[in-house]
Amino acid sequence: MDNLKEQSETEHLNYSLSMYYVYLIRNIETKETYIDYTEDLKRRLYEHLYKNPELIYYEAYKNKLDAQIRERKLKQRGQTVRWLKMRLKNSL
Repeated sequence: MDNLKEQSETEHLNYSLSMYYVYLIRNIETKETYIDYTEDLKRRLYEHLYKNPELIYYEAYKNKLDAQIRERKLKQRGQTVRWLKMRLKNSL
C-alpha cells in the first residue's frame, strides 16, 4: 500500500512540476531570431542545432494554453516582438 501512495505522490509531483516554455533563439551565424514554445526546452534546443542556436530569452508557464497564447502574440504582433527585442537589446 505504501508503494501505491508513493507512486501517486510522485506522479502528482511530476504533474505539478510540468512547465511550458516560450523561447527566443538566435542563429549565431545569420543573427536571425526564432520564437516557439515547448514543454521540454533542452530537447528543443538540441533539435534546433542545425540553426546554430543561442538561447536569448525564455518565459515559463504552468499552463500550456497560456504559453501558446503568448507565443502567438509574439509571432503575430510586431510591436510585441519589437518591445521584447528592445528589452533584450544587449543580449542580441
